[in-house]
Amino acid sequence: MSLRPALAAVAGAALLLLAAPVGAATADPFEIVTVDPTGRIASDGTVTLSGTYRCTGSTGPVYVSSSVGQGSLSVRHGIGGTRAVCDGLEHAWSNTGKPWRSSLEPGAAQVEATLMELRPQGGLPLPRFHAAQRQEVTLIEG
Repeated sequence: MSLRPALAAVAGAALLLLAAPVGAATADPFEIVTVDPTGRIASDGTVTLSGTYRCTGSTGPVYVSSSVGQGSLSVRHGIGGTRAVCDGLEHAWSNTGKPWRSSLEPGAAQVEATLMELRPQGGLPLPRFHAAQRQEVTLIEG
């Protein structure tokens, strides 16, 4: 495969990711991702978010990713990613990250967690959403 079709396929996959509504991201009602109602923010700005997940039937690597925002819903900060095990059991996840140029502070925040697989199709890893959750949390110092 030449470089141009490969780049087009990756760009198309990225557009699908951006266009997918969060509520429609759940592939199977058995598959879930939850977000704990409290997150932590350290004095240096490092944020820790956590929750649980459950998934089945993966053929590629699966990750729990998370993002957080305060105030404007258009500004989100990625907070790490955790490798997931899709064995049908419920597992805990925890992501830690320090947003670049962040003005996050203790208080109300909006968190989004996504359980996404990079499934190999035609030689390219394409995203398959297992579950997603968006909710209000409280960031506390700690």
